[in-house]
Amino acid sequence: MSVKAFGAHAADQPLVALDIQRRTPGPRDVQIEIAYCGVCHSDLHTVKSEWAGTRYPCVPGHEIVGTVTAVGSDVNGFAVGDTVGVGCMVDSCRHCAACAEGLEQYCENGFVGTYNGRTNDPPGHTLGGYSQRIIVDQHFVLRINHPKEQLAAVAPLLCAGITTYSPLRHWNVGPGKKVGIVGIGGLGHMGIKIAHAMGAHVVAFTTSESKRKDAHALGADDVVVSRDAGAMAAHAGSFDFILDTVAASHNLDAFTSLLKRDGTLCLVGVPEDPHPSPNIGVLIFGRRSLAGSLIGGIPETQEMLDFCAKHGIVADIEMIRAQEINEAYDRMLRSDVKYRFVIDIASLAA
Repeated sequence: MSVKAFGAHAADQPLVALDIQRRTPGPRDVQIEIAYCGVCHSDLHTVKSEWAGTRYPCVPGHEIVGTVTAVGSDVNGFAVGDTVGVGCMVDSCRHCAACAEGLEQYCENGFVGTYNGRTNDPPGHTLGGYSQRIIVDQHFVLRINHPKEQLAAVAPLLCAGITTYSPLRHWNVGPGKKVGIVGIGGLGHMGIKIAHAMGAHVVAFTTSESKRKDAHALGADDVVVSRDAGAMAAHAGSFDFILDTVAASHNLDAFTSLLKRDGTLCLVGVPEDPHPSPNIGVLIFGRRSLAGSLIGGIPETQEMLDFCAKHGIVADIEMIRAQEINEAYDRMLRSDVKYRFVIDIASLAA
């Protein structure tokens, strides 16, 4: 079937209106009419070929919310009319140890991304959510239980939400834990909200004094301007866990030194240039850990969505039309958004 979309033909070209092809739903497939799609910084990196391996035409988008309009004969978890979501993955090998544990994001044979992943469907790679419709195997479709009026703001949960929820959950964040969130952006603002809902004492780190009020409004108990050496030193050796969401190269020692013995600094942002090498002594003499985390598997992503629905958590968003995507990319580069753009997919009809 032919579907309207927005995508790029080359790294040095803007995103433009496209007509793309979607496969006819197979026995296990769910056909989804997309209502909203979040705009992730990964979309920009991929479109601009800043990460190796971009295939064109590139149609980004992996924060998808919509309505089921058709299901295959073997689909047993979804029905026409259901409100559903699709995140960063649309397939994996399904048989390796990671997949067997519901950790498809760590598939030992490589998961298939919602866009730019290899597939048998034309044009040979997956095309994402900046489009009217998508066909996805039922295993990778998620149920949305938020109220209808929140659906646009639910879309970023499919990437930003799970990227922060997964490490917070894995490292047992909750009551009695002191948790730091580094960066107050698309990822960081979700980290603050989720850690607060988990019952932790949440400290937000920012380079900008102007974000103090916003961080408190998001749920932070305390805010530290990381450029202030005295304010940083006051928290030395006191954190159980710090989630670093910043996707720019910076000094990690400033945060590892704030950890308690056996504390963990977890990175979820991928910088264009490597971070400076950390001081190994800081890690050794406190048995501290430096770790990383990648989105979440399908069971954990559903758990995150249910948790957020229970606690009334959604992203702070700015709605745009598809035709405004190039301007939105420019604004993302300037950090001029609070805190996530979401495309109203109905605008593609124009």
